[in-house]
Amino acid sequence: MLCCSRIALILSDADCEKITAVLLKSRTGEFDLESILFLKLRGLGIHDLGCIGECVNLERLDLSGNNITNLAPLASLRLLSVLNLSANRISNLGKISESPLRSCDSLQNLNVAGNIISSIESLHCLQSLRKLENIRLKDNTYNYTNPVCRNTSYRTIVLEMFPNIKVLDGERVVGRGSDLYQLCKDIDDTIKAGLYKNGQLIEHPDCKPWVEDSYWEIKRSNNAIIEEAYKQFNDVLHECRLLNNRATHVISQTERSMSLKKQPKQFAI
Repeated sequence: MLCCSRIALILSDADCEKITAVLLKSRTGEFDLESILFLKLRGLGIHDLGCIGECVNLERLDLSGNNITNLAPLASLRLLSVLNLSANRISNLGKISESPLRSCDSLQNLNVAGNIISSIESLHCLQSLRKLENIRLKDNTYNYTNPVCRNTSYRTIVLEMFPNIKVLDGERVVGRGSDLYQLCKDIDDTIKAGLYKNGQLIEHPDCKPWVEDSYWEIKRSNNAIIEEAYKQFNDVLHECRLLNNRATHVISQTERSMSLKKQPKQFAI
């Protein structure tokens, strides 16, 4: 019986072009679809979301690495906060009034990198999502992108469309850390501009180190006060070790005496 259930599970994973109740239950171990809160269906060849909409309490959903094109079944997932749709075949997120994602009021994190979204207008349907703070349309780590990212004004336009987002394509744009990202970007741009002239790399044969070779060597201080402090510290540390050894000895003796008291008395007959 156990072997049959394993075979059924393998078959359901191997042939799951459409999401079914059987697939969802086998992947999560939940009997009731409404009890599923987190779901990972990565790289299963799915192209039809099927009954995913019945998981009405779903909060985190990973559908990356599939063949999904139609997002309509996601419309009923109003509690969904994290949605990963990277590496699929999505070309359009839907019209403003008809997009299924427009109903996902709780959505905070959306990853659609590695699809075929070519129009900025396709993102307008997300503007009504007040909680959305993290959008990813490209991922340099996995070399995922979208045709829309080739637009030179892409980043500026997206930030204007979504003034409340905190992270775009993995880079923090507001809040803690945003200044560092911007500083690094400015430094990179400056370096690139200085390295090239008329498309040619400028060579600098006479470059010299900023500091001497011995600059980074740790020099021992000859200050008598510091040395005396080190000596006192070592003396205190030695005393602590002696006290620890004494305490350990006293504890072991106490435990031994207590164990002897607990032993039942034996009377000669």
